[in-house]
Amino acid sequence: MAAPDTTDALSRPRIAVPAGACDTHMHIYDNRYPTSEKAYLFPPDRTVADYRKVQARLGLERTVIVQPVTYGFDNSCTMDAVADLGDTARAVVTVPVDIPEAELDALWRKGARGFRFHQMRGGMLSWDELKTMAGRIAGSPWHVQVQLDGLELPQYEALLADLPTTVVLDHMGRFSEPVGLDHEAVQALLRLVRRPNVYVKMSGVYYISATGEPDYADMRPLAAALAGAAEGRVLWGSDWPHPTKSDDEMPDDAALLDFLAAAAPDEAARKTILVDTPAKLYGF
Repeated sequence: MAAPDTTDALSRPRIAVPAGACDTHMHIYDNRYPTSEKAYLFPPDRTVADYRKVQARLGLERTVIVQPVTYGFDNSCTMDAVADLGDTARAVVTVPVDIPEAELDALWRKGARGFRFHQMRGGMLSWDELKTMAGRIAGSPWHVQVQLDGLELPQYEALLADLPTTVVLDHMGRFSEPVGLDHEAVQALLRLVRRPNVYVKMSGVYYISATGEPDYADMRPLAAALAGAAEGRVLWGSDWPHPTKSDDEMPDDAALLDFLAAAAPDEAARKTILVDTPAKLYGF
């Protein structure tokens, strides 16, 4: 079932959104596609038509569709959505590490640019397989995108630091509870994003924040610290349609975009995050 059209009733961003702005983390769900045997999230359908309403409300022009854990290695839903959106869309897919080179080439031609390693519930791949894939794509324009519980970063910092390719870290570290800047896991994250091959997504703040909307005030120091440590390697994503949230918990996507001001207080800095950095990484 398509999402209801409530565009006119919802808020719009307070910040100025530059032309070419990109949402680098969102998902498409459609029950016509088969689900993974590991799937535990079965959200209602959220289609390209639904997302175009979000784009219009937020002033976004470009999109990176991230393969949901719901579909495992079957990237059909994601790649069909990329085809529907056209050249303004790219994808991050989930593939087995022994996928033939010809299949990788075909995914690239269709708009895939990265490989997702969801190292949490529902994920398809191991940490050893992350190392294997990173080695396989070293020197290529492909990247790996990693999501884990950020509290585990001290355990995996060395592994992530040694990966010989571009690395994108999801959701500001995706900490499972609010953390201060002096927490050992946050310090590990900041060391990682200072590395020239590591990017971080300013997304999923609602996973971490205790204060919540409208400002996510408790997470503003972390956003500013990440922006300072990863200058030129910060991305923004909505994480729409927020599949882990119930209807009464659903975050306002405009507030999530406005949170970017915590990391980028001026328009030039926001243009770098919303336009220039994703254009470089995803090849827009």
